[in-house]
Amino acid sequence: MKSTALTSSTNLDSSFHALSDPIRLQVLELLRSQELCVCDLSEALKINQSKLSFHLKVLKEARLVQSTQEGRWAYYRLNLAQLIVLEEYLAQFRRFSPILPPRICEDKT
Repeated sequence: MKSTALTSSTNLDSSFHALSDPIRLQVLELLRSQELCVCDLSEALKINQSKLSFHLKVLKEARLVQSTQEGRWAYYRLNLAQLIVLEEYLAQFRRFSPILPPRICEDKT
C-alpha cells in the first residue's frame, strides 16, 4: 500500500466489518440505485428506525455511506470513493497473487 497504509488499513478494517452484517448489506443494496431517506430504508427493511440508525452509523463510520440532513430527515447514499478503495484492494489479490494448485497433505499414519 501507499504511505497512508495505516489509515487505509484502519479504513479497510472498518469497511470489511461493516460489510459483515446482513442488514448493512441490505442497506447498501437499497442505496445502489438511489439516495434514500431513513424512513424509506426503515420501511423497506421492516426494522425500526433506532435499530437502523445503529447500522447506518456503522456504515457511515466505515465511510461506505454519506448522509445529507434536510430538515428533520437524513438522506443516505453510497460513498463510491470508499467502494473503489475496497475494489482496488481486493483486485490486488487477483492481480498479484499466483494461482497455485491445492497443496495435498500426506497422511502421516
